[in-house]
Amino acid sequence: MANLFDPAQSPTVEPETVVVGDYIQWRRTDLSSDYPNTAYTMTYVARITAGGANEIQLVGTAYGSDYLFTVNSATSANFNPGFYHWQLEALRQSDNNRIVIDRGFFTVVVDLDNNNADPRTHAEIMLGKIKSLLEGKADADVANYSVAGRSLTKLSFDELIKARDYYQEEYNKEVQTQRISKGQATGTTIKVRFL
Repeated sequence: MANLFDPAQSPTVEPETVVVGDYIQWRRTDLSSDYPNTAYTMTYVARITAGGANEIQLVGTAYGSDYLFTVNSATSANFNPGFYHWQLEALRQSDNNRIVIDRGFFTVVVDLDNNNADPRTHAEIMLGKIKSLLEGKADADVANYSVAGRSLTKLSFDELIKARDYYQEEYNKEVQTQRISKGQATGTTIKVRFL
């Protein structure tokens, strides 16, 4: 295993998963021929899915002819868990014109050292809650009720089933993505034998 603190041994691709509070670094070795780091500045800009005011910006530094990107632990400690989209921007230093040259995504996950950390994804959490509601539906199946002039309407059984199916599909996609990234079988392989 490589020493991930050593820039010379750092990955040459963006991380797919970031743990809150981790030190992260990677290099882009594929840019120097078209965008030499003496004439261009490379900046990653990332934003969590569903928007929000917080934007992550990370400016690369020259590492030989490569671009090195580093996030210290104090900075990543402020990342909110979730799914992020990023873009890599090339800024031409001579005139400050910018071009987006790459796009992708990564997931920020909780640090298990945090006592309040729930390592489940949003889809897992919602799936568990919906299943609990479905299990309790037989015991207290009141569609709506009023208390002190305020009314509340519960989801119907059909609505809960639809929501469960949606989050089950989202969770299955997450599991499949994790398996693919680790080079494991996805469970969707169809084996054929020719006679």
